[in-house]
Amino acid sequence: MAYHLAEEAFESSTYVISVSFYDENDEVVTPKTFQWSLTETDGTIVNSRSDVVETPASTVNIVLSGDDLAITDNSPTIRLVALEATYDSDFGTDLPLNEDYQFLINNIRAI
Repeated sequence: MAYHLAEEAFESSTYVISVSFYDENDEVVTPKTFQWSLTETDGTIVNSRSDVVETPASTVNIVLSGDDLAITDNSPTIRLVALEATYDSDFGTDLPLNEDYQFLINNIRAI
């Protein structure tokens, strides 16, 4: 299941996805590992953004800009950011956390 982000991105601009992590008790947790990939809806990697490793923190800002948000056919485009993390909790160690965030990119009309 993908989370649909309400805020739209604009072609070749900047778009920030802020991700916070919580355990089964809804308490803030810092994952042990964290990486993400940017894809088209068919799974094609965008702008070589595959398995981008981030420093784990309870909140991480994924900053997309320029070619991350480029579109080619002058129509709105949907992109996915796939998250992969591991964390420890009362239920075990190195538990996987995988989520997708889906967002729309609107094209910019020439002035």
